[in-house]
Amino acid sequence: MKITLFSANQSRHNYLINLLSKNCHKLFVVQENTYFNPVHYSTSKIMENYFNNVTNAQTKLFGNSFDNKKKNVKLLSLKAGNLSKCSTEFLSDFLKSDIYIVFGSSYIKGDLLKFLIKNKAINIHMGISPYYRGTDCNFWALYDDNPHLVGATIHMLSKGLDSGPILYHALSNLKTNPFEYTMSTVKSAFYSLVERIKNESIFNIKPEPQDKKKEIRYSKKDEFTEEVVKKFLNKKIN
Repeated sequence: MKITLFSANQSRHNYLINLLSKNCHKLFVVQENTYFNPVHYSTSKIMENYFNNVTNAQTKLFGNSFDNKKKNVKLLSLKAGNLSKCSTEFLSDFLKSDIYIVFGSSYIKGDLLKFLIKNKAINIHMGISPYYRGTDCNFWALYDDNPHLVGATIHMLSKGLDSGPILYHALSNLKTNPFEYTMSTVKSAFYSLVERIKNESIFNIKPEPQDKKKEIRYSKKDEFTEEVVKKFLNKKIN
């Protein structure tokens, strides 16, 4: 089986690469090199504290390693945001797989999006759709006192953001540390998807259209402010 993954280069993304590579004949990875951009966030102590917690939780659950010596992995490294500039011709060697997975890439559009939709690409959305869509969904679920709506949605890729038909939701065991709790749902998404690919049950799941009437919040990046983060860090989450 051949799998193509569109992703990024943080430790959680590399963890998924390692996991998939153990469970397929050939893995093609289009990886965007992301980094913390101070333009997007304030560089205050509050934001620094928040992102240190995120980094520590990610390192604890996923480590830092990527085994780039795997012979069955072919990797194309791109600058963050450059995926939209790549034509399907340029990516042709990466577009001959049986399964296409998207997790953590920049916004996909144009001919590549059309190709992926036609070939039933699967997107891993960190958030429980249709209740939470947009950015930082699990953060907002905890902020809204909805810890039961922290998790991942495995759905079909579509033109709309996080709006494709749902295959299933992935959750994790509860944890007292909110940062480890949200990261643990990422790991649950990975293992559940790999297991369904291995036993081929993923092909037998009937996608269910999303009911937009159930939407609680459609979050945008500019809503993630220092004031909001300060309130979050001071919250007692049940």
